[in-house]
Amino acid sequence: MAHISDSAIRTARDLRVVFSRLRRRIREVAQDSDLTPSQESALSLVGKHGAATASALAAAEGVRPQSMAATLAALEQHDLIRRAPDPDDGRRQLVTLTEAGLARVEGNRQLREEWLARAFEDRYTEEERQTVLTALELLERLSQP
Repeated sequence: MAHISDSAIRTARDLRVVFSRLRRRIREVAQDSDLTPSQESALSLVGKHGAATASALAAAEGVRPQSMAATLAALEQHDLIRRAPDPDDGRRQLVTLTEAGLARVEGNRQLREEWLARAFEDRYTEEERQTVLTALELLERLSQP
């Protein structure tokens, strides 16, 4: 393996730490006390994927199907999701958001975005925000295959 520069190692470490802290802080912004973090995450996942099976959601979330089943049962009790037979395979059920679930996902997304925009407005100068935008353009390369 080729030598990796000290600056590349430090950048990787610091970026991971900052992103982890920021992700945690953003999640806290719209966190409702009546759902656990895993329930909030699953609800968001259903919102992103649309109609999906419990097993597909478990795979996407990286949890066991039994764990996802328990999480979905709790979300169903809160009337945030519904299950219906898969029109292509009646043995499977598709999970979708209810109107209340959609409103919650959209409301949380808006709260998080508003919090982040306000934080950038209050804590950074225009020049610093432009620097962050430039850095994000560079970081976008990491998401490319």
